Amino acid sequence: MSTAAATQAISAGDRQLPAAVRKHELASAVTVAQPYLAFRLAGEVYAIDILRIREIIEYTLPTSVPMMPASVRGVINLRGAVVPVIDLAVRFGREATGVGKRTCFVIVEVEYAGAILVLGLMVDGVNAVMEIAAENIEPPPSFGTRANAEFIEGMARIDGRFVIILDIARVLSIDEIAAIKSVDVAQN
Repeated sequence: MSTAAATQAISAGDRQLPAAVRKHELASAVTVAQPYLAFRLAGEVYAIDILRIREIIEYTLPTSVPMMPASVRGVINLRGAVVPVIDLAVRFGREATGVGKRTCFVIVEVEYAGAILVLGLMVDGVNAVMEIAAENIEPPPSFGTRANAEFIEGMARIDGRFVIILDIARVLSIDEIAAIKSVDVAQN
């Protein structure tokens, strides 16, 4: 529905409503698409809310850190800051991400215990920023257990295919975040 059609439909219904109420109804009637960063990982397309993204950087070999979960590839130096790197493919139970021409790190911010953690997500490549309207996002599927879909915010239909929208705050387990936080504290 266009903005003009929505305005006409709302104002024709009840002209006695206060302007603030009519404005709220108009905002509800008009769908706003939200931007997401789309990236490839093990042949699938995933997306993250663009507000969680800090930057995208070229792949550099991470420094290995002992006693970390398997999905933590190591740490990188980002302008003097130590940033843990997570291999999302390993976190999702797949083979480790291979390094190619388009392999990169998506630097994200995740809140944990009242603090903001900066993490690098190792991905096969970044596709684009996509505008996805709420009506094109379906709830996460039920696989019989909550654990399998806990990190999926929704499934967006784009050009006849699904894009998996990640809830980046839930992608890592509490134990993994605690282990990463301990590296972050030790390095600072």
